[in-house]
Amino acid sequence: MTPWMRSLHKWLGLLIGLQLVLWMASGAGMALLDHERVQGHEFRAHADAAPAWPRDVLPPAAVLGASAAHSVGSGWLLDTPVYQVAMAQGMQLFDARSGAAVRIDAALAAAIARASYTGPGKPLPPQQLGDSAEVRDHDGPLWRVDFSDAEQTSVYLSAQSGEVLAHRNRTWRLFDLFWMLHIMDYAERSNFNNPLVIGAGVGGLWIALTGMWLLLASFRLADFVPRRWRGRQALSVFSPDGQLLRRLAAPKGETVYRALAREGLNLPSNCGGGQSCGLCAVRVRGTPARPTPADRAQLSASQLKMGFRLACNLPVRSTLQVEAAGGANLWRQQTAAVEQVTAVTPFLREIVLKTEPSLLSRFQPGAYLQVHVPKYLVPRERLVCPEQHRHDWAALVLPAALRNPEPLRRSYSLAAPVDAASGRLTLLVRFNPGQQSKRSHAPGRGSSYLYTLRAGDPVRFSGPFGDFAIRAGGREKIFIGGGAGMAPLRAMIHSLLASGARERIHFWYGARSRREAPYVEEMAELAARNPGFSWHLVLSDQAQEDHGDALPGLVHEVAHERLLRSHPALQDCDFYVCGPPVMLSATRRLLARLGVAEDQVRFDDFKI
Repeated sequence: MTPWMRSLHKWLGLLIGLQLVLWMASGAGMALLDHERVQGHEFRAHADAAPAWPRDVLPPAAVLGASAAHSVGSGWLLDTPVYQVAMAQGMQLFDARSGAAVRIDAALAAAIARASYTGPGKPLPPQQLGDSAEVRDHDGPLWRVDFSDAEQTSVYLSAQSGEVLAHRNRTWRLFDLFWMLHIMDYAERSNFNNPLVIGAGVGGLWIALTGMWLLLASFRLADFVPRRWRGRQALSVFSPDGQLLRRLAAPKGETVYRALAREGLNLPSNCGGGQSCGLCAVRVRGTPARPTPADRAQLSASQLKMGFRLACNLPVRSTLQVEAAGGANLWRQQTAAVEQVTAVTPFLREIVLKTEPSLLSRFQPGAYLQVHVPKYLVPRERLVCPEQHRHDWAALVLPAALRNPEPLRRSYSLAAPVDAASGRLTLLVRFNPGQQSKRSHAPGRGSSYLYTLRAGDPVRFSGPFGDFAIRAGGREKIFIGGGAGMAPLRAMIHSLLASGARERIHFWYGARSRREAPYVEEMAELAARNPGFSWHLVLSDQAQEDHGDALPGLVHEVAHERLLRSHPALQDCDFYVCGPPVMLSATRRLLARLGVAEDQVRFDDFKI
């Protein structure tokens, strides 16, 4: 439950957080505004005591005659005594001396407004209104008289009784805007108990309760006990072939990931042990603990059944034995030198590294290494950008300086077999520009570092890692990829073709446009030389260019339409999938719908 709750907590928290900001900002705004101006008292004349009712007026009965009246009142309209008669059709005024009906016309409305106003402005022509949001508590027709002062004062009076209802000004209008935002009544601006504000309150309560739950779920009891008081448990680390790599004593309750890191054994991880990348999975020997929600979110059902768990979520409560892929490479750090940097597309760069030949035999197609990204602060101009791609880069909004405040590691797959690359390590790196709509979302720290490298620069790395590898046997193979997923798939295909593989091999690769697709000519040439290998380029952006020999659409949908839907024996095929998370997820769902067994599908999830 924790992963989906964490995700829902995050997004709902963003919405509620924005509303909290509006509540605080609007509340502060209302408190800071001048109360007298908000009330319209600044230029409003004080009402004098009403003069004595004159003796020369007609009695009400003489004025009303046979008219049906609900009630009769008396008062003054400027200097004129009037009877205020409530009738079925509304309020009616009569001159108490002459008995004549009094109508509030534009001239009289202007005179009443001037009498109630003491400011420096001059009146503008009155406007008759049916209603107004600025005097929303009043029913019936209105007169509005605007004055030419700095506060943009408007005087509202009833078109039936002549009563001055309110003085409004720009300070009140700003207050009214704050009030609307504060009570979330965007229509009437008067209902404090509207569904939106009630929903926001309930959402805030939910955020608080789930936040408490997630806080408690992120800690273990052992976290509150000093390590020296917990006791220690034996933790043994084996390689997948059964070789004992290290035996150490870990504080009870500490996670395997932290215990190994403290001893210098850094498991692969792009999230730093945050339970979100799945790269630190280890296989528990013996009976594993029940999988947590994070385990189920990041690992497949077959992996869970085999005893794999996330090391960052696996506590050492008793003697524990785990198998970790990578073997001695977990603590071995190597150094390579940049030999060549090639921009294969505007935002995909091939980086060739030269390292010790003795290390190369361990790098198999599909494996990845972890580049150690140092702390850095470099100007934007350090990014290497060839002339033919300057137009593409000019459209990016990048900060003046690129920074990485602390060392980290980033994973990159080999883009070519080491023997086919003259004993070199070949990486295909996509530049991550960050969210261009949000200036605060910085470019990727790993790709920014690699895009500043030049020939001769040193690079530290660990590896190889990963279990994304070619399955033994001569079964038909279908590769589906996109983006930087080209790297491991290309390495596998080169390895298969170089070894004389005779099985049928398909490669479906998707990109937005031909300009963003790497190694297109190389793949076409391989297909021309190898009858058993077919290459299909799929472009999703049909608006930008003529596709030529490429196919339009999304790569998994096109592969399904052109091959998978009509394939006579999908159960006899092996699938290799790698690419952006959305494409990878959609492809895996498609294969599952087609009845392809989980053990037929191998994939590399970049978790980015």
